[in-house]
Amino acid sequence: MKQIIDQHRRQFFGVAAGTVAVGLGVIDLARAETEAPKSSASTASFGAIKQIDAGVLNVGYAEAGPSNGPVAILLHGWPYDIHAFVDVAPILAKAGYRVIIPHLRGYGTTRFLSSETPRNGEPAAMAADIIALMDKLEIKKAVIAGFDWGARTADIIAALWPERCRALVSVSGYLISSQAAGNAPLAPSAELQWWYQFYFATERGRAGYEKYTHDFAKLIWKLASPQWKFDDATFNRSAAALDNKDHVAITIHNYRWRLGLAQGEAKYEHLEKKLAAAPVIEVPTITMEGDANGAPHPDPSAYAKKFSGRYEFRLITGGIGHNLPQEAPQAFAKAVIDADGA
Repeated sequence: MKQIIDQHRRQFFGVAAGTVAVGLGVIDLARAETEAPKSSASTASFGAIKQIDAGVLNVGYAEAGPSNGPVAILLHGWPYDIHAFVDVAPILAKAGYRVIIPHLRGYGTTRFLSSETPRNGEPAAMAADIIALMDKLEIKKAVIAGFDWGARTADIIAALWPERCRALVSVSGYLISSQAAGNAPLAPSAELQWWYQFYFATERGRAGYEKYTHDFAKLIWKLASPQWKFDDATFNRSAAALDNKDHVAITIHNYRWRLGLAQGEAKYEHLEKKLAAAPVIEVPTITMEGDANGAPHPDPSAYAKKFSGRYEFRLITGGIGHNLPQEAPQAFAKAVIDADGA
């Protein structure tokens, strides 16, 4: 299988297997390679969305590629959806990967199995959802890759369940945190970037997000990716996933939990205690950043030592913002393949 992946890597990216430098360093990829977007009008879509009961959820997910290939699980963030990977999936599928792209809890066709289950957005719960999905699909190990909430979830899986993770690709690097860390004040300029977190801490903010969900999401897209010229069709394709009946509750709980304003569930406390210690990630990892990311994100030098295995940082140039896989799908797909097989 590795020979097949290497062959496709050369076909898609024009480089020999293993030629990318390993270690902390900035990798400037050419604008043509990263497909730096002056405009975005993709009409691509997934086929029928599959549904499966896993853990506390009935999970909706897209799937592509051969059923017997190595698995890549791609995790979206807020306020995005699975279409962030609509142009990544066919690249990985043609390279031999079985690609699984789930809607996170509170998005798309993913639903809670019970009305009694807390609409909990804490990070450990989301990671447990993906482990439950892997168990139900009988996936022992996968490359886990994501951005925003998806990157945090991928980081947690790599840290707490390394035996389930072939490799990790994380946009904006090491995003594991805790309520204690979230309560520490930042410099005013940094706090300003988190304006929506403080808005969501109020009842006015909850009501405002519920009333103006799509408008709010579009504003976040624009602020987080200031040079990404997406069109209305591209946005609306993803915004439909935010109409999930639990989306507002999950979003508000997530941000309130970070500030210690909302409790999590007791069954995840042992996981959160492990995460509060900021565990080192040992699995092979590539972290990535767009050169025009307008969302809050740490400096790569601040987290490099949190990765003790084979590790590389890549800066993706050409005006690439927060939604890196959708803005630079070739670069993201290449990172998944390289992290897994370099």
